[in-house]
Amino acid sequence: MTDPIADFLTRLRNAIQANHRVVEIPASNLKKDITKILFDQGYILNYKFVEDGPQGTIKIALKYDPQSKTSAIKSLTRVSRPGMRKYTGYREMPRVINGLGIAIISTSKGVMTNKAAAELKIGGEVLCYVY
Repeated sequence: MTDPIADFLTRLRNAIQANHRVVEIPASNLKKDITKILFDQGYILNYKFVEDGPQGTIKIALKYDPQSKTSAIKSLTRVSRPGMRKYTGYREMPRVINGLGIAIISTSKGVMTNKAAAELKIGGEVLCYVY
């Protein structure tokens, strides 16, 4: 697998389209950080890191609206990819749907949202957009 973050986003996207409640994804430190951000921003219901085998897995409980049965995540878009990296400075920080969504940025201070990176005045690699 050449792009584990794209695989992570695709597994989430497929589980949402199939209306699954829980999805299991192979773990890595970067995927764990992205999962924590999705939980903190209210896009997923809960998560659990399971240490089984050499790599471990992440179990993510997806969040749905009880009345309309629609997911809290409308779109997951990979921005930077191995063939074409996208970097941004803190002055040119991307705004997703005019501030309603988030961009997940990998910075020198760790993985964070575009709003947190702009407050700290640091740029980095734009991993994905979520709304």
